[in-house]
Amino acid sequence: MRRPRRPMFLGRIPYRRRRLRDAARLLPVFGAFLFILPALWSPPGQGQRLLSGDVVYFFIAWAILVLVAAAFAPGLSAAEDEEEDD
Repeated sequence: MRRPRRPMFLGRIPYRRRRLRDAARLLPVFGAFLFILPALWSPPGQGQRLLSGDVVYFFIAWAILVLVAAAFAPGLSAAEDEEEDD
């Protein structure tokens, strides 16, 4: 007798959990890009001075990263709880 086949496609919930995990893994890369960005927009020859606008930018970028991570956290913790039950 043959075993029943596994479905070819994932269900909607496991698919979304995997994409959420992928997004959480890319968040530090996105954050590094956000923190490097001020160095790219400073004009050449000015040197690497830290201006007050840059400090405000770093704080806002940091706050956005914290908020995005906080938004991802419930979905990631729910996925771990359900995997432990299986």
